[in-house]
Amino acid sequence: MKHEWKDFLQNAGAEFENDCVATFGNPERERRITHTGDLFCDQSHFGIIAAYGEDAAEFLQAQFTNDINQVDQAHSQLSALCTPKGRMLCNFRIFRREKTYYLVLPYELLEAALSRLRMFVLRSRVTLEDASDALIGIGASGSKMVDHLSDIVGTLPGKVDESVEYREYTIIRVAGTVPRFEIYGLLEPMKKIWQALDVHATPVGAEVWELLNIQAGIPVITAGTIDAFVPQMANMHLINGVSFTKGCYPGQEIVARMHYLGKLKRRMYRIGFDASDKPGPGTPLVTETSTESQDIGTVLSAQQNPDGNYEALAVIQVNDAENSRLILGDIKGPDVTVLDLPYAFDDQGKTKN
Repeated sequence: MKHEWKDFLQNAGAEFENDCVATFGNPERERRITHTGDLFCDQSHFGIIAAYGEDAAEFLQAQFTNDINQVDQAHSQLSALCTPKGRMLCNFRIFRREKTYYLVLPYELLEAALSRLRMFVLRSRVTLEDASDALIGIGASGSKMVDHLSDIVGTLPGKVDESVEYREYTIIRVAGTVPRFEIYGLLEPMKKIWQALDVHATPVGAEVWELLNIQAGIPVITAGTIDAFVPQMANMHLINGVSFTKGCYPGQEIVARMHYLGKLKRRMYRIGFDASDKPGPGTPLVTETSTESQDIGTVLSAQQNPDGNYEALAVIQVNDAENSRLILGDIKGPDVTVLDLPYAFDDQGKTKN
């Protein structure tokens, strides 16, 4: 995190854990804001990779699950980097400012993703670098956030994944149960927009933004779930994170075969449970009949909601999710309830959002 930005946030009341904004002093109140008001938060727990150069688009097209040719100043997208076996090493949002592409992913995965991408540069005229200190990111959410941001930056993107450039800012519409945006820019302009938002909305810690991602059904691969899931298992194809027509990339054959020939045996669900502690990514789910070495599901991310219970995204065997009693951790753990997602599965005969 850029130290000038960290100093600015600390002066605004931010409390840090491991260089991440944990809270602005009242975590319970911050969680309640997700349902009752407008909020904004620092995004420095995500890192940013910059890719630029004459061959940047061609190079990225050969690496990711989505079609980079659809990314321009007006359109961002979700995408993923996979192993040759089709398992996700990371997933991310990618957007463009001028001639540079930016990938936004958990900071803990940035160095590994950057190193892997550099392995394939060879003679391509593309530069890849850590831009986490160059661009600052802010998330903003709330029923009145369109009005608040319009007063500050003017025209906003109307549809999910669309983006606009306004002076020093890139503003991206992201999925949410209420209007939700990501805003990127240089240090001084981002200080100004933070101060302007602070008049109308409540600053919150990173965990609140993760809860909003969970409620929106957006998976985030972290260190505990690297190399665990083919994109479709995490619903990436349902949130416009996979193109099945773009051509080759590492793992493409496996991803395409599952789409055209296979039937998903695991998919991502939103779940709820009452627990004394937050389960980490990779925590298993079991059933009453699971053996000691067998689990039927895996937690991607979990956060406490305003009611004090936990919500999570988890990849679960379809048959067990629909027919079995689900339990968190082991047979002595709390019962798990399957909750609604804001989009339909593609085999339910419904139009997905």
